[in-house]
Amino acid sequence: MTALRRHRAMHAIWDRGPGLRGALGTVNHSDVGRRFIITAFVFFCIGRVLAMLIRTQLATPGSAFVGPAIYNQLFTMHGSIMMFLFAIPMIEGLAFYMLPKLLGARDMAFPRLSAFGYWCYLFGGTILVLSLFFGVAPDSGWFMYTPLSSKPFTPGINADVWLIGVTFVEVSAMAAAIEIMVSVLKLRAPGLRIDRMPLFAWYLLVTALMMLIGFPPLILGSILLELERAFDWPFFDPNRGGDPLLWQHLFWLFGHPEVYIIFLPAAGVVSTVLPVMARTRIIGYGWIIAAILALAILSFGLWVHHMFTTGIPHMALGFFSAASALVAIPTGIQIFAWIGTIWAGRPELKLPMLHILGFFVVFIIGGLTGVMLAMVPFNWQAHDTAFVTAHLHYVLVGGFVFPMLAGAVYWLPHFTGRQPIERLGKAAFWLIFIGFNLTFLMMHMVGLLGQPRRIYSYPEAMGWTWYNLLASFGSFIMAFGFALFALDVALQIWLGRHTQRNPWRAGTLEWAMPLPAPSYNFASLPSVSDFEPVTDDPQLALKLACGEGFLGEPRHGWRETMGSHMLTGRPEYIVLLPGNTLLPLLTAVMTGGFFVSILAGVYALAPVFLVAVAIWAWRWAWTTTNGNNFGVLAAGHELALPVHAAAPGSPGDWGSVFAIVADGSLFATLVFGYAYLWPIAGGWPPPALIAASPIGVLVALAVLAGASLAARKATAVRATLTERRRFLWMMTGAQVVALALLIHETATAIPPPSSHAYAATVMVLFVYAAFHVALALLLTGFALARIRAGFVSDQRTVDVRVAAMWHGYALAVTAVVLLATKVPAMLA
Repeated sequence: MTALRRHRAMHAIWDRGPGLRGALGTVNHSDVGRRFIITAFVFFCIGRVLAMLIRTQLATPGSAFVGPAIYNQLFTMHGSIMMFLFAIPMIEGLAFYMLPKLLGARDMAFPRLSAFGYWCYLFGGTILVLSLFFGVAPDSGWFMYTPLSSKPFTPGINADVWLIGVTFVEVSAMAAAIEIMVSVLKLRAPGLRIDRMPLFAWYLLVTALMMLIGFPPLILGSILLELERAFDWPFFDPNRGGDPLLWQHLFWLFGHPEVYIIFLPAAGVVSTVLPVMARTRIIGYGWIIAAILALAILSFGLWVHHMFTTGIPHMALGFFSAASALVAIPTGIQIFAWIGTIWAGRPELKLPMLHILGFFVVFIIGGLTGVMLAMVPFNWQAHDTAFVTAHLHYVLVGGFVFPMLAGAVYWLPHFTGRQPIERLGKAAFWLIFIGFNLTFLMMHMVGLLGQPRRIYSYPEAMGWTWYNLLASFGSFIMAFGFALFALDVALQIWLGRHTQRNPWRAGTLEWAMPLPAPSYNFASLPSVSDFEPVTDDPQLALKLACGEGFLGEPRHGWRETMGSHMLTGRPEYIVLLPGNTLLPLLTAVMTGGFFVSILAGVYALAPVFLVAVAIWAWRWAWTTTNGNNFGVLAAGHELALPVHAAAPGSPGDWGSVFAIVADGSLFATLVFGYAYLWPIAGGWPPPALIAASPIGVLVALAVLAGASLAARKATAVRATLTERRRFLWMMTGAQVVALALLIHETATAIPPPSSHAYAATVMVLFVYAAFHVALALLLTGFALARIRAGFVSDQRTVDVRVAAMWHGYALAVTAVVLLATKVPAMLA
């Protein structure tokens, strides 16, 4: 097959198809990634307009530009858009687009999950933005502190919009995290060992793991606050055993790792682009990986430094202050590795390098003010002032926006196939750099002079006028810079000259393909022995286009890529990816219906939409693979491999593992909240405990434990299909009994949830356990249906393995709920 015929055949398989149906149904990672990036930039523009309105209001004392109600909505929506609708989705979009190209794959591990995540992000973000036009935008700050966001102080739906919209968007983030984890670990090119991965893949891998652990606390907090607002369950009401500080703990358990979740991928861009601009390899590859891991671990021990003024015990203040200072060490390791790379190379001051130098200046200033705020005495003085706002922007704009601008300029030829316009881009950089520093340097100063943040007006006698006027002037300069950057991109797309295949002379795999990138990435998959394979073999792109790699012959219309060993990169199986479909969109619409019905207060409709989500998810999973037993298939170079569904350690297995990790993080946070309220909140012990008799739940636990033995036998390697079916039916019966007993317990043994935070928390614990038993039941039923349809064989057992995995998790959750609730009741 000639290279041209191969290209046409591959394009026909991987292209999104014609018309509106093709556009809505595409699951190709390049399409989904581009949509994330474009949508995130649109939300960024909206957030930037809100920032200009804020600075207009604060430019002069006593301004009547907007009133306090509108101003509260402006700064709340500005923060929410930038954190939830711009930064994280931009990372997701870049990861979806670039990761398969960097790893030598043709797509992500779960293309339909990527598409579902995009639609959830779009719908959730739209809910938030539309609230501005209807005058019901969130107005309690992007951190939604209770009791300000509780029903007595925010009686409208403003807070509900934030809770529902952000939770909807977080569904997208969790889907992206699972997608990234599995893709990086299992869909690498043959020979691409984990210690040869591009640093950008390392950064995204660690970031995705942080998202899996760090985002569930915010999801849980949003659920609990919405339950309090909708049904008067008093999790945060101090008069009924709740505690407003519980919200702060839940929020900052997410909020501080969030800063590093935003920073790490941007640092990955720096580690990718900087060596190319310096014409050398990165210095300290292993040290950088160690620093990434250390930064991820430390980031989860810093959340309380946002709460130094809330009455934290002195010993805890010392611990969290020390941890906050310690985090500068892994950050410094990365910075010194970058400086060493510049020193060892021959840096070229091209536009991407200019943005990286801007990153160095701004981010280091932000890091130094961060060390200042980590010191408790200074923190007490600067807390809740404009100094903190300025520090946050120096860290996030310096640590994220400037690197992403560098990445945009660097990778835009990959998207467009055209060269950037250097002079226009440099003008945009200087406007952004000067405008940013003018704005936030003035905010540092006025914060030290005592100006609080989140105020809409101030008297002239305070002496803050010139600082605010200059800050507002700088904000408009920065806005012009971003507008010029957008114009530069548009002109490059429409008028830019066509670029060569590898315009930056880089060494990573994404440049071993035509530009703009084809829908299938690689006509044949490479074999890799270094993390810069294009440097080792400058003819690699031509060889892959001629079919000299793996899986170079398209067959049967299959979307094929390679699955490899997690550590060694040894080929393990051929992954057959699903094609385009409207199912992700339809499932997202049903999910949106669930959230909108809660927002509208039509709670009876919510279960209907939840059932619809389950139905569409069933159909989605059913059509992902077929029941053919292919045996082993030729992969090229005399290598024959099984299909992923017939191999252990398939993407489906690992997807379930990481979904359980995220679910377990949410459950651990729920147990933390329950344990926190016992000794800290007022009004404990509660007036009434759950019924002490544990018989019903003990029976449920015993039944589930017995069924776990059946689950182990159902997944045994030597089990026959008949045996698997029999053991699955045993699991189904046990799950039905356990679910009935748990429902009975929630209906009869728990005090009214609105009476006390104890009763509300125990109710949530039992509902959580019952939900996961029901989920295990659904997955077991799915496995049985697949056996009946012939989709499960002695070799193809992934459906059975997934059902058994979730059954085991449901058993563990039920056991913890029993211990946490019944034991204190029996000892009381």
